[in-house]
Amino acid sequence: MGTSCQTALFFGEGRYSTLGPRVALMLRSPGMPVATVAALEGIFQALGFESLGQREAPVQGFLEELARFQEQLDAHGGPIGCALVAVVAPRGQLRWSQKLAWEMSRCRALWGCPKLFLLLSSSPGATLEPGTFLPSLAKLCDRCPHWSLLQLLTEVFRRTTEKSTVGTSCPVLHSSLRGLLCLGGVQAWGPKPDPGPRAQYDLSGTRAALILAVIQGRSGAQHDVEALGSLCQSLGFKTTVRMDPTAQDFQEELAQFQEQLDTHRGPVSCALVALMAHGGQQGWLVGADGQEVQPEALVLELSRCRALQGHPKIFLLQACRGGHRDAGLGPTALSWFWRWLWAPPTVPSHADVLQVYADVQGSSSGGPAPGSSNHADILTVYAAAEGCVAYRDGKGSDFIQTLVEVLQADSGRDILELMTEVNRRVCELDTLGPDSDKLRKTCLEIRSSLQRQLCLRA
Repeated sequence: MGTSCQTALFFGEGRYSTLGPRVALMLRSPGMPVATVAALEGIFQALGFESLGQREAPVQGFLEELARFQEQLDAHGGPIGCALVAVVAPRGQLRWSQKLAWEMSRCRALWGCPKLFLLLSSSPGATLEPGTFLPSLAKLCDRCPHWSLLQLLTEVFRRTTEKSTVGTSCPVLHSSLRGLLCLGGVQAWGPKPDPGPRAQYDLSGTRAALILAVIQGRSGAQHDVEALGSLCQSLGFKTTVRMDPTAQDFQEELAQFQEQLDTHRGPVSCALVALMAHGGQQGWLVGADGQEVQPEALVLELSRCRALQGHPKIFLLQACRGGHRDAGLGPTALSWFWRWLWAPPTVPSHADVLQVYADVQGSSSGGPAPGSSNHADILTVYAAAEGCVAYRDGKGSDFIQTLVEVLQADSGRDILELMTEVNRRVCELDTLGPDSDKLRKTCLEIRSSLQRQLCLRA
């Protein structure tokens, strides 16, 4: 396990300070709807962002335009409170969006600051329908400025999915935020924001958990299984544990779990699946037989469960997603003397990013975002960013052990808020890998299409 350090970029309880200017940029493909552009400008204004312009370019030119935006911020000469990039492109052309996030993470002016991306799929001539993503977001920005951004987005997801008249799309967010982010004029040191939306998932039915863990060759994995199993039972989950599954066992155990839920007498209100194994270079899970299985395929399998339609499905993935060992980023704008004197902590390179995938019209689309109705009500938490190593030692993994600690302390808070707190603590750890004498960093990736608050207190 890693050792903890503190960060100076929060004001208490893991809440972002956005004292510097908030800046926004719009990237759009030629021919994108005028109504969409106007709606985005209104959202910029409602959230207190200063628009630094619109850039119209082919999708292939977005990275170049973003690099210019980054240079503009680095030349600003002072700290930036928050940056928002809105991207509007035709359906199926947002697959490269992760490259935009990586580009922004290299911006010196945004070290330790939240970087937000609104990724909107559209088509030329499309019209904005009432109740779809942008109109719902604009309305809530105006009416509920005291909500945290994750609270606000969860409510927007619910309204978008419920009111869509054209299709069955559901927005999805990918987050590596380390704290609560309020953009509606609520000061970071002020009173706690309102609890937010009151719509919560009904967890009065059966809760079921499945833990599939490869133990052999994974020091400390047994401690993760024991800690997570104990937590699940304390939260009222009927828990099944399977050790050392092969790649095929991962699929068969999940299929059997799904069948048991579909044939269960009485309502099923929530499912939790933990998948623990070595990870291959492409981020796939390595079974006890050395064969690999794609974790996203397992998530999709359970999303088809009839008993869980409209109910939350939680996936915890403790596995490496590649071989990159992140040395982290530091405030390079400081002089060497102040860096030596203050020794500010490094931040994982992929931290502080929120990407929201949505659809302008509310109709389903190809590509990774937004998802179909089968992708709704899912929370997936990865122990590492895409392409990166997830750390574990003889005491267990940073992710699972921290998660158990946080949820045991306060399981009554919203699950997204709790997972953000888990990420904050994991990001503060400095870790020595098994094959390196240099300190490394890691951060979680939280993917959510939840449409209500989820509180797991038994």
